[in-house]
Amino acid sequence: MKFFAPSVETLIDEFAKLPGIGRKSAQRLAFYVLNQPKERAEALARAITEAKQTVHLCPRCQNLTDEELCPICADTARDAHTVCVVADPKDVLAFEKTREYHGLYHVLHGTISPLNHIGPDDLRIRELLHRVAEEDIEEVILATNPDTEGEATAMYLARLLRPFHIRVSRLAYGIPVGGQLEYIDEVTLMRALDGRQSVEG
Repeated sequence: MKFFAPSVETLIDEFAKLPGIGRKSAQRLAFYVLNQPKERAEALARAITEAKQTVHLCPRCQNLTDEELCPICADTARDAHTVCVVADPKDVLAFEKTREYHGLYHVLHGTISPLNHIGPDDLRIRELLHRVAEEDIEEVILATNPDTEGEATAMYLARLLRPFHIRVSRLAYGIPVGGQLEYIDEVTLMRALDGRQSVEG
């Protein structure tokens, strides 16, 4: 049985499709938006539309950007010999908050997960291998989450990178197993980065 107007139900349904948002949270968000002045609601809708129209993947690192290259790839002061491989764009932000890593990144947009039908071809692995072959990269840091999918992805990448004869390292286990990088504090992440170890594929 529907309790609200169809347009309200549609708004709730759309919010409920967001990750981590249940039906009750979706209702709260919908009512919050509806209680805002028209200008605020229009600004939110406009921000979503503009982001979808302008944001694309950086052709070099696959991070999100609205420029030709993302700001990190475009920064000539960064260490172009080191690439930190992460699963998601939000993981880049976690590393940048430490202010200790000065290399480049490569975003896979996921990890290998057979249960979720995500295989190597669904990730930005080909682009990573192309970069290693074409750019003067000396080290690849595998910074996927220390869970089952993250470990499987790191081991898979280590095997693929072995023929390039570069240093392949993995974050040290200062990060708790099963933890998510976006929730790790800066000190723990910095120590994990400093204590990274070589990976034997």
